[in-house]
Amino acid sequence: MEKQDYLELYRQMVVIRRLEEKSAELYQQGKIGGFLHLYIGQEAVSTGLISTRRPEDRVITAYRDHGVAINCGIPAREVMAELLGKATGVAGGRGGSMHMADVNRNFWGGHAIVGAHLPIAAGLAIGDQYQETGGVTICMFGDGATNIGYFHEAINLSKVWHLPVLWVCENNLYGMGTAVNRASAVSSIQQKARGFGIPHSKVDGMDLIKVREAAQNAIDLVRGGNGPYFLEISTYRFRGHSMGDPERYRKPDEVQKWQENDPICIYGEYLVNTSMASRDELNEIETQAEEEIKEAVEFAEQSPEPAPDSLFDHIYVE
Repeated sequence: MEKQDYLELYRQMVVIRRLEEKSAELYQQGKIGGFLHLYIGQEAVSTGLISTRRPEDRVITAYRDHGVAINCGIPAREVMAELLGKATGVAGGRGGSMHMADVNRNFWGGHAIVGAHLPIAAGLAIGDQYQETGGVTICMFGDGATNIGYFHEAINLSKVWHLPVLWVCENNLYGMGTAVNRASAVSSIQQKARGFGIPHSKVDGMDLIKVREAAQNAIDLVRGGNGPYFLEISTYRFRGHSMGDPERYRKPDEVQKWQENDPICIYGEYLVNTSMASRDELNEIETQAEEEIKEAVEFAEQSPEPAPDSLFDHIYVE
């Protein structure tokens, strides 16, 4: 990558952080309805991962999807408009927080049912395999999804049919409010791939460079015709599971310890220490990101509501 590419990854991480912080404010003001799952603390995961994909590679994820949408190239203004349920949102105001998607950018969602998108990922990979597109499906999911039947069915068939899928578990240590070791017989999530004969590895998800390197190696193996690969990325969400989470299941000092390992700070230090960027350049990027989110909020608030006569658009049968 060139210097500008490295700086762009920093920009994406900061934009995600600022968008999520502003989203929390808007939710508390009653401007965002439904559920809201913030990606604060996990920015290095999707940013590093998706930076390795090619245009033909598909991305599909669970409901903590705002950051993934940004990384897939969806403008912050369209993400914010979708959060506010406006017609200018990426899904026309129909999807909201948990259903961001843009097939033109090969981003296939945003899925609210835990683990239910894993069979869809296998289906996307079957399509690419059949059409010989050379594309890899990147499927992201949380640690809680690995205890769901969909998980075992999907990764089993991916191995049986030698599908081009990169399975990515974002292990943030908690499935909603339950710690991994209280819900899973196997606390080392990557070991679950061993039972299906799928190669696997684990990487520190707070370090963007480590995520990017591990993801690139995994994608290269999948693209090389070696079948599926399983990558566990250890990370941590700094906020609750959703905005309604009272967070009684973890202590404040645990959260503080992880916050001291902030992925944006780690990547910023890397850029400065390698002379890839100066502090002034990073400060300028942060200022621009704040302006971008401010503009995104203005755009979203001024955008129209979806027209009532569009209610039945985009459905199979009226």
